[in-house]
Amino acid sequence: MGKQDPDMLEAKNISKSYTLPGQKTIPILRGVNLTLGEGEMVTVIGASGSGKTTLLNMLGTLDTPDSGEIIFDGEELFMNKKYTLSQKALAKFRNRKIGFVFQFHHLLSDFTAIENVAMPEFIATGKLPPAKKHAGELLAGLGLSERFDHLPSELSGGEQQRVAIARALMNNPKLVLADEPSGNLDSNNSHMLYELMARLSKERRTSFIIVTHNEEYASMSDRCLRMQDGQLHTASFET
Repeated sequence: MGKQDPDMLEAKNISKSYTLPGQKTIPILRGVNLTLGEGEMVTVIGASGSGKTTLLNMLGTLDTPDSGEIIFDGEELFMNKKYTLSQKALAKFRNRKIGFVFQFHHLLSDFTAIENVAMPEFIATGKLPPAKKHAGELLAGLGLSERFDHLPSELSGGEQQRVAIARALMNNPKLVLADEPSGNLDSNNSHMLYELMARLSKERRTSFIIVTHNEEYASMSDRCLRMQDGQLHTASFET
C-alpha cells in the first residue's frame, strides 16, 4: 500500500555533521529528503554508522540539523537553521505529537506497566486517574490485560516492548519513531512486534518511521528506504 496524502511529515535537504575534539568534521546526513503520509509505516535500513539514528533524532526534535527544513502536519517546525519553537514548547510538542520506541524499552523499573504507560498523559495533564484508565485500555488492546500491575522485570522481552509501544501511543501522537525496536528480541517476538506496528499504523492512522537492520521485517512496511552515504534511497527486496 502506498503512502497517504497529504504528507504528515516532510523533511527537506536535512544535513548534519559532527566534529570531534582534535578531528576533522564528519558529515553524517547529506541533504536528506523524506516525506511521510498519515498512517504510513516506513522503515529505514542501512549499515551501522550510516546516519539512521541521527535522522530519527532530527525528526524527533532531539537534535538540531545544520540546515534544511522540517514541516510537521503542515507547520514549519525547523527552518533557517533553528526550530520555530522554544525549548520548552518543543518539549511539549514532543510529548503530545511524537512517540518514541527504542531497542531497549527504557521503562521505569520501579513503576508497573500501567504506571509506565500512563506517564506521558500524566505529565501532560497532571491527572493520574484518567491517564491510568487510558493506559489500561491501550495495554488491553495490545494483549496485556493480565500485566497491568507487573514491574518491567516481571515481563518478557516481547511484553516489555509492547508496553513501550503503548507508552509511545499514550498521547495519540501523529508520529512514532522506533529505533531498532526488535533488536533485543528473538525472531518470533520480532515478527509479532512488526505485525503489531503495521496494524496500529492503519487502525490508529499513526505514522511510523522504524530503523532496523533486518530486511525481512523492513519488507513488511508500506515503504522501505536505505540510508547510504548520508542520503536516503528507495530499497527493493527480492520476491
